[in-house]
Amino acid sequence: MQRACAAALLHQGTTSIINPGNSFDDLAAIEMIQHLGATVTKLDNGTLLITSNGVQPKTAQLNCGESGLGIRMFTPIAALSHQAIQINGKGSLLSRPMHFFDEVLPMLQVQIVSTNGHLPIQIQGPLVPKNITIDGGLSSQFLTGLLMAYGAAKADQTTITVQHLKSKPYIDLTIKVMEAFGMQVQHNNYETFQFKQINPKQIPENLVYQVEGDWSGAAFLLVAGAVAGSIVVKGLDVFSTQADKAILRALSDAGAGLSIQEHQIEVNALPLKAFHFDATDCPDLFPPLVALASFCEGTTVIEGVERLAHKESNRGLTLQKEFAKLGVTIQLQDNLMLISGLRQGLQCQAIQSTEVHSHHDHRIAMAAAIAALNANGPVVIEAAEAINKSYPAFYAHLQQLGVEVITQV
Repeated sequence: MQRACAAALLHQGTTSIINPGNSFDDLAAIEMIQHLGATVTKLDNGTLLITSNGVQPKTAQLNCGESGLGIRMFTPIAALSHQAIQINGKGSLLSRPMHFFDEVLPMLQVQIVSTNGHLPIQIQGPLVPKNITIDGGLSSQFLTGLLMAYGAAKADQTTITVQHLKSKPYIDLTIKVMEAFGMQVQHNNYETFQFKQINPKQIPENLVYQVEGDWSGAAFLLVAGAVAGSIVVKGLDVFSTQADKAILRALSDAGAGLSIQEHQIEVNALPLKAFHFDATDCPDLFPPLVALASFCEGTTVIEGVERLAHKESNRGLTLQKEFAKLGVTIQLQDNLMLISGLRQGLQCQAIQSTEVHSHHDHRIAMAAAIAALNANGPVVIEAAEAINKSYPAFYAHLQQLGVEVITQV
């Protein structure tokens, strides 16, 4: 959804976005493209109509909310303008490192002043595409922003060379969205990226883009079916390039009952066994994977802990702390997370009725809620509203499944 908003801003014409999201991150993206020159209208059928003539800022201030993708994607896009713009955020985003921009944007003739490598940052373009080499080890989202900005700037005969790229499937998703909007990117084993120009006459002025169902949010529902009862989830593209589609592999390895069809996925609860999973390219799966591993027999090993430090919370430590309250032991060993499951044979020990805290992290709140489905009493989640960042309907969907959800004021 956020990528589609950015691409619609860069597209000179009108874009109809079908199945738009309404999370806080989605709303932040909509607000940013409006500030950067787009006109957004919501139709009665829910479709978003976005009209744009490219990046033409209406204000000198941008706020990305708490969206990590938002700040990393829209900063290079905003830098396409001649106008000086201050970019800020709130919450955990203020503590996330942004030194990437300090290092890279000056190479593209963009002036930048950051706050010791953090927000707020002040930029002034216009960005000029050049051959550069970047480090993709912190997050692929920085590359997403550069790819979109280069594509919009009609980069020609220029190459972005990337070292240590993480989360390659997210770059596949970026390229797929760009292609839908007439911007073509070619890569050589994710190490070099080049841009192919398309005749503008081949790009229709009026585009229609349908947003895929979100595998990151759906992962929690699928795990719920594996640990607490059967569930059918619709609206997911089983051929998606989204990284978090890998949850299907984890469910299969854990022994969950799994029926995958083109338009729906059914998961059934069976006695689960420990599994080994490399989440380096899909670190957002750590929270639902921990919930899944909690009900397995044996010790589950998940690789990629180093990717968790700069999320809404330090997720490795947060998961360890909060799941300990629930009775689940998690050990962190270098780049590994080891989760001791509660199952022994056909018997599974219950999650402890207790109070946990989301640390204002949407995925921690959802993971705790899924674990609570097999608790021996109520589980209270403090700062439970954190789910609004990515999945506002999460608790409502749990209620549709028969879960009792009580909001405390």
